Amino acid sequence: MNGSLFYLNLVMNGLVQGLVIGLAALALTLVFAVARFPNAATGDLMTVGAYAGIGVQALNVRSVIVQGAAAILACSVLAIGQYWFVLRYLRGRGLVSLLLASIGLALATRGALSFFVGQDQYLFNTPIMRPYVIAGLRVQVVDLWLAVASLVCVTATFAMLFLTPVGRRMRAIADNAELARASGIRMQRVMIPLWAAVGAICGVAGMILGIKTVVLPEAGWHILLPAFAAMVLGGLGNPIGAVVAGILLGVVQELSTPFVGFTYKIALSFIVLAVILTVRPQGLFGSAEVVR
Repeated sequence: MNGSLFYLNLVMNGLVQGLVIGLAALALTLVFAVARFPNAATGDLMTVGAYAGIGVQALNVRSVIVQGAAAILACSVLAIGQYWFVLRYLRGRGLVSLLLASIGLALATRGALSFFVGQDQYLFNTPIMRPYVIAGLRVQVVDLWLAVASLVCVTATFAMLFLTPVGRRMRAIADNAELARASGIRMQRVMIPLWAAVGAICGVAGMILGIKTVVLPEAGWHILLPAFAAMVLGGLGNPIGAVVAGILLGVVQELSTPFVGFTYKIALSFIVLAVILTVRPQGLFGSAEVVR
């Protein structure tokens, strides 16, 4: 029984970790679907969000909501800036050029953070609260609030995609960019809201990551590889699949920790990815394409 409770607690931790991976994968998927390249700067955007929250905390502002708002604002401004000053000039030059540019932006962001804040570890001062105990299962109150914040972020993103004109334009471009352009949809008017949304998602994910772990310049980088795996596993361009796959990978990673340790649990993401793609090459939620 104690063993069962131990693994159930690992599942609970994995759900929160999976939500972070799912949010990062969602940000990756939005860029991949609309802008047609995998944004390697996603993890470092999350790190910026975590540091923005820490910066507000250093001003003796204890409200997590205010800290989160600062993280969302900082990541959105940075994401729009990266697009406006770098990525938009490479549009139409192919996936490789945009991917390499995003890697450069990631390294530049990480280097700037290391230069200005150093390699010291920072922690969020969250209040200590007694966990809920349900049939022997310990549920941390902080985890519940983080899960709620993640779900609110995911819900807001899907509401934007499916209930707003700009979201419909994004989905039109994702489905068929040439047809969308012929229909009068201007790519430029979609890109700014897209990168603002990606920044907001990364801000929320960065705050959750910082609260659950420690804040370091490399914090977001460690999430990027599982997020890439979740994006592929969920079906390229499928935002729902990306979130579900991220949660799945987070749970698998936590359940594997007693067997492979913390250092190697990330490798499990790619083992799961390889196994599932062997059986279903289009991913969990992707649709098979027939080439004639």
